Amino acid sequence: MNKFMSNRTQIGFSLVELMVAMVISLFLSAGLFSMFAMSSANVTTTSQFNQLQENGRVALALIERDVSQSGFMAELTGTDLTVGKNTTISAPSIPAASDCIGGGINNASFPAPNSPANFRKIWGYESGNSTESFACLSSVLSGTDVLQLKRLIGPNVTTFNSNSYYMATNPSEAIIFAGSQGAPSINNGRFWEFQHHIYFIKIDNGVPVLMRRVLGVGGMKTGASYEQLVEGVENFRVMYGFDINGDDSADSFMPAENVTSTMWDGSPNQRLVAMRIYILVRTNEEDNSYSNDNDYQLGDKTIAATNDGFRRRVLSSTIVLENPILVGN
Repeated sequence: MNKFMSNRTQIGFSLVELMVAMVISLFLSAGLFSMFAMSSANVTTTSQFNQLQENGRVALALIERDVSQSGFMAELTGTDLTVGKNTTISAPSIPAASDCIGGGINNASFPAPNSPANFRKIWGYESGNSTESFACLSSVLSGTDVLQLKRLIGPNVTTFNSNSYYMATNPSEAIIFAGSQGAPSINNGRFWEFQHHIYFIKIDNGVPVLMRRVLGVGGMKTGASYEQLVEGVENFRVMYGFDINGDDSADSFMPAENVTSTMWDGSPNQRLVAMRIYILVRTNEEDNSYSNDNDYQLGDKTIAATNDGFRRRVLSSTIVLENPILVGN
């Protein structure tokens, strides 16, 4: 009996053995949790970097195409649109209160009659730091650039949308009309959609968004004229490249505040031939394990560190304006 009881008392772990096993289990659990935490952090970091890359790529692609084709006016590309001379506006006039009118004396959606200045097809400014701005825009993020572009959108068309404007062209004449009016009579003419775009940044529900306003029949005051393009674009900087010596290459790049009225109007001795676009993209959500203490350079402009949990990235592109170079050659 004593021998049997002795054998029974030796079955199982002793208290010391149990404590040792628990300590080992705790170390193993801690290691597993640490591994899972590191894996989760890596997934978050990778996901956010992919988000920055994709949002920045899409934003640049949208702007690049518009910028490269800006000023395209079919057969009249490189020629000023002068009402009463080579241009007729048969579309109903757009009231100033419904239009987006930029700086200068000939910078509405349509060319102004009897204007001594060229019709501006490109114009820009820095919100909060320029003396001129668009009265039609509200809630533009201060310290970010605003860019205006006007052009015809190809290819030429034969059917018309009633909410769009169009231009009929031949080598010597242009007629601007609304889609609801139908095609005007013009010798050997082609028909193109006419567009006026304005790019800017605003905050929407706490998230910076690259926005675009587009021209529709009646002007640019309707809610439908706003297009939300890409979330997370926090800053937007444009540097304008001018050719001074006539070789069709930019000799210097400058911000909008350094561009004179004569240069905006198309001075033959200071022709705008290229633009550098910089965008600062940030993630939509903060990472509490990350503190961003980086400064960012957007051309001539430095964005100071914010010390928050948003990851950011700068993307840039130098864009040749195809139409001025084509005409210059």
